[in-house]
Amino acid sequence: MQKKYDYTIVGIDGGGTRTRAILKRGDQILSTTTAGTTRIGSVGVGESCERLLSIILDLCDQADIETNEVDAVVVGLAGVWLEEEKQRSTHLLKTLARTQNIVLNDVIITSDAEIAVEGAFDGSSGIVLIVGTGSIAIGKVGKDKLVRCGGWGIELDDEGSGAWIGREALTAVVRALDGRGRPTILTDMLADFNPLIDIKNPRTIVKAYAERTFEYQMLTPTVMRCAELGDEICLEIIERSARHLVELLIALYPYFKSKTVPVAPIGGIVESKSLLGRKLIAEIEKDKRFALMKPKGTPIDGAFLIGQRVLTNLDE
Repeated sequence: MQKKYDYTIVGIDGGGTRTRAILKRGDQILSTTTAGTTRIGSVGVGESCERLLSIILDLCDQADIETNEVDAVVVGLAGVWLEEEKQRSTHLLKTLARTQNIVLNDVIITSDAEIAVEGAFDGSSGIVLIVGTGSIAIGKVGKDKLVRCGGWGIELDDEGSGAWIGREALTAVVRALDGRGRPTILTDMLADFNPLIDIKNPRTIVKAYAERTFEYQMLTPTVMRCAELGDEICLEIIERSARHLVELLIALYPYFKSKTVPVAPIGGIVESKSLLGRKLIAEIEKDKRFALMKPKGTPIDGAFLIGQRVLTNLDE
């Protein structure tokens, strides 16, 4: 075990689209890597844990250290919230390692939203609004209370997310094709988006989606491009998205005692300074209950904070 605050920790941010990981000793970065999604809802708990183990081994190989030199592995996984889900993934990851004679010391698996809020506020309180494939707001109240809103998945909700935007846009297209809705230039752009789609034969939209040749969120950049070109339907979708995302913040506000609550939006859609990102920032700035701020750190920084806190408590 390293001296206090000089631990060797693997921090992993397992998002819905890709996974980022860093191995650090104290403040020194020893290795980094990226991989595909480790989201259990997408690949299953078994495949998720196999990919996590592969990531850990890759980091250690790059740094030329043994896995038993790592004091803790802290993983934030998209779609994980219940304690039983965390424990199941932790147990399976340890079991996979043990069957391959790989030594892992402390393993902590939690939600990617939890490591995000830790990193954004450097362990202090506030609300982090995550906008990517899905959407969720998670607040840290005081030292250790976590509250959340959203994050139900596209099947139930995820309003304002990349997946929601794509789904709403496709709904607008088929309504226009049926004559139930207003026309949108997105209809003509679908063929460029996916070559399997032939607008002259609209049912190919259903076929292309059913065959998993694309997912809803993959359409989002095209929707925003249409909105930028002045398409009213796509612009309305983006504006509704921003309002839905602010609703997540409003729902969490009553948990805080302070008059103004710090809010840090994160996620690919926001960080890319997209049209939605600009609309969202404008909506948040209009509401005096929230103080917009840039994240102090990344979700992986949050993973390191959690790891350091756990290891320090073990040492004391």
